[in-house]
Amino acid sequence: MKNPLRIGVVGLGTVGAALVGALATNAPLLASRCGRPLIVTAVSARDKNRNRGISLEGIAWFDDPVALAQSPEVDCVVELMGGADGVAKAVVEAALSLGKSVVTANKALLARHGTALVALAEAKGAQLNFEASVAGGIPIVKTLRESLAGNVVTRVSGILNGTCNYILSRMELEGLTFADCLADAQRLGYAEADPTFDVGGFDTAHKLSILTSLAFGTEIDSDAVYVEGIASITPLDLTMADELGYRIKLLGVAERTSTGIEQRVHPTMVPKNWAIAQVMGVTNAVSVLAEPVGELTLVGPGAGGNATASSVLSDLADIARNIHVAPLGVPASALSHGDRAPMQRHEGGYYIRLTVRDRPGAAAGIATRMAEQMISLESIVQKRAAASRMADPAGKSGAPVPVVLITYATSENAIRAALDAVMADGHIAEPPQLIRIERG
Repeated sequence: MKNPLRIGVVGLGTVGAALVGALATNAPLLASRCGRPLIVTAVSARDKNRNRGISLEGIAWFDDPVALAQSPEVDCVVELMGGADGVAKAVVEAALSLGKSVVTANKALLARHGTALVALAEAKGAQLNFEASVAGGIPIVKTLRESLAGNVVTRVSGILNGTCNYILSRMELEGLTFADCLADAQRLGYAEADPTFDVGGFDTAHKLSILTSLAFGTEIDSDAVYVEGIASITPLDLTMADELGYRIKLLGVAERTSTGIEQRVHPTMVPKNWAIAQVMGVTNAVSVLAEPVGELTLVGPGAGGNATASSVLSDLADIARNIHVAPLGVPASALSHGDRAPMQRHEGGYYIRLTVRDRPGAAAGIATRMAEQMISLESIVQKRAAASRMADPAGKSGAPVPVVLITYATSENAIRAALDAVMADGHIAEPPQLIRIERG
């Protein structure tokens, strides 16, 4: 049997502890499958004395993670610290510069510096593996990079953040508000004390930028991703979606269009009969449309110690087997800048909820503004609150009334122009709610 792969683990949080435990428990299986032992020889974390439920006996402790990366007793570094810059970046660069392969789950680091780090790895003959950086335990990186190497990908979309999916699922099933669900998610540990990165859509955007590069052979460019979060979604929106045959999900979507490659993250209405619409709770799902295979949907745990550790183990097994694959599917020098498709040119159907002032001419004025932008309406639904009906059965009080418009395919530019005009006319009492519809 070959010499062991000596692994240094930087970061012993939930994922790091699960990884060290799994490497010990599954040592005979890994050695058999990889043709050599995989052993942890060094670790680094903030608190040496913390009880992590794993044995670190016989494993060297480093207070300085960069020193660990440079240690001659370490062949491969696993970076599980997180963060786009600082120590995490220094650790990865130190290891790659010495020709040591790196496994990371750090989507923020890859979203900002991924292309440069891949180029460094290739120049030094090292591997940079990152299956765990997107969708936890779902093997979407290898699916795009290796399993679909002979396919032309036209679209990648998915539920890439379990926190958002958990909140939207509970809001829909239990009729709760966003604020109530967020508070519960924080109590259960699904959301951070500062949840902005998750519920604002930025975590999904980082992951989507990585998938875009793998799918289309472009440089990783998280700045090209249009981002909206879920804080504006209300129980009424979820109820209306249900009545119209849809379910609301926070999707990351990357697709090749006539105007370039779109990268967008936003709440989306998806038909209930789609596989991705059935994914509830903290689960993730990724759908790939490619030729000649058609459409594939992968569903599984998107976070958590064991799920993420599973993906790290897969990457370590490849390194132990000496499997060398271009990290982004093609050499870094062959990556294109990619033609950005501006969000203003996005085309599709739209759900628009307006809080319309109940007065003569309001409906006609709104219809006129839509017609001016050549927007065709598929349906119009008026939702008068039960309390308003009881207080004013004749509907003459002038109180604002929720009105939902569903459009046929149109452009983002046209929708924005029409809604700006409607707001300027004073027909609505608050900013409109706008949710894009995916119809396939």
